[in-house]
Amino acid sequence: MKIVFALFACFACSSTAQNVVRMQEEESGGEGSRSEGRTGFAFATYYNSHMVLQQAPQQAVVWGIHPDVGDRIIVKVAELQHSYSADVRQGPDTGVWSVTLDPIAAGGPYTITAYADDGSTISITDVLFGDVWVCSGQSNMQFSTDQIYNASQELNASSQYTDIRLFTVAMRTSTTPLYDLSAIAEPWSLPNATTVGKSPFNYFSAVCWLFGKGLYKELGYPIGLIDTTWGGTPVEAWSSPVALARCGLEDTVTDSAVSYRTSPREDGTTDVDGPGSNSQLWNAMVYPLLNMTVYGAIWYQGEADASEPKMHHYNCTFPAMIDDWRTNFAAASQQTKPDFPFGFVQLSGNSPDPTVVVGFPDIRWHQTADFGYTPNPRMTNVFMAVSMDLPDFNSPYGSVHPRDKQDVAERLLLSGLRVAYNKGSEPTQGPRPVSVVQQGDTVAVTYSASNSGDNIRVKSRNGFEFCCSWNGKAECTPKNSWWLPAPIISTDPTTLSLDGSVCGADQFIVGLRYAWHESPCVFKHCAVYSTSNDLPAPPFITIKPQSSGTAFTYTIDWSKPQLIP
Repeated sequence: MKIVFALFACFACSSTAQNVVRMQEEESGGEGSRSEGRTGFAFATYYNSHMVLQQAPQQAVVWGIHPDVGDRIIVKVAELQHSYSADVRQGPDTGVWSVTLDPIAAGGPYTITAYADDGSTISITDVLFGDVWVCSGQSNMQFSTDQIYNASQELNASSQYTDIRLFTVAMRTSTTPLYDLSAIAEPWSLPNATTVGKSPFNYFSAVCWLFGKGLYKELGYPIGLIDTTWGGTPVEAWSSPVALARCGLEDTVTDSAVSYRTSPREDGTTDVDGPGSNSQLWNAMVYPLLNMTVYGAIWYQGEADASEPKMHHYNCTFPAMIDDWRTNFAAASQQTKPDFPFGFVQLSGNSPDPTVVVGFPDIRWHQTADFGYTPNPRMTNVFMAVSMDLPDFNSPYGSVHPRDKQDVAERLLLSGLRVAYNKGSEPTQGPRPVSVVQQGDTVAVTYSASNSGDNIRVKSRNGFEFCCSWNGKAECTPKNSWWLPAPIISTDPTTLSLDGSVCGADQFIVGLRYAWHESPCVFKHCAVYSTSNDLPAPPFITIKPQSSGTAFTYTIDWSKPQLIP
């Protein structure tokens, strides 16, 4: 028998968490407080039958509430004859208890029962052990499986995956962190046509489902998926005050909302938008989950930050949010890895307007902390899927919501298996250039096999642009230069040549960028792809280190971030 006091373990590790407890003791919960109507003996709201708990070597945390502080709670895993005990401690507004299970290998089902001193018992059944993933972000992550291409086929086949379990957090806000969810949209459920695809933008997240299904097919053991999403929300809403402070942003609360839809939904409903207030979704839809042991997280968001001034902060706010989630999940559960794998989808195309070169391109670059790829020195154990070549301009849900989530999830899975599970040997991202050489009016861009893992396939002549200085100063700045299209004039398996004459006489080529448009190409027809797996090359920007000249050679230093001019 093992005595464990795991709940609120982070409160002993983090002054921020201590302040949270203090605030909750002084002020009851916030909007939709979880304590309302739940003052008896119960598991936490997100522990119910059919759930997945984190498998060994990590240890799963099980916790709940009881009104009588000081009472002893006994928790048993029946099939394993394991028993644990914990005393009820004073929580923010009722007593709380928590145990940390021994490491339990993937499998099940198990029955977990908690016994109170007064003889009352509560149980959850059909509990599996496997890997638990959190899926979060705005509407492209919220975009449900019934909205994707071939939805009927996907939904009808979902019931065969009985070892994948689904849970959806209800959309709620709070001005203070909640120790448990105030509401749930979908309790832990087995997949079927209803639980996987109830209704548009309801549940379940298509990217989350397809990613989880891919994990299950590859790994062969149970997968638990937690959908906590809200359309039209900025990264600031999902970030703690501590994370925002690291980026110089104040902990302010406003009533702002973000709306970015370009056309009405097919079903005639209104724009997908959500709260824009700092930390309100962190408080209500992430913080309550911290005590659960999880394996990793995936993220699809950024559209709501693709405007002034938010987009200029994203190279800080997004990595800071990842760091903060990791710190808090690890501290609260004492079991979630402090560097757990975190994946994200780089923004898809949106409007077919070819003149839009700010907003989405900035966010795509900032999603990588300005390195252009992941993992990188700033974002370790982070993986991504490039989706800029998957636009859906005729989507009935608005062009910002492409229906092809299968390719998105497949690309995310490919990189996730490598980063999160060390599986696979082929490239997980499209090729990146290693050097740029100018000789007269020709600029050669070389992609190394050692960098990309294979050769390049060129599908279009368009997508590259030169930064041309026009006033005699060899600087790539808005006052001294402009960006002009640089068509591809020839290719070979590792190198493509660009027409350098576009800069004109007495103009220097001082920079190069690729796919720097809101929608840089039509479906799967950007310029550069890998030959082995047809992954698109990610967008990039590089500024020439030399000050002048019409002949140069330089190697791109991918170990350092490149700031956008």
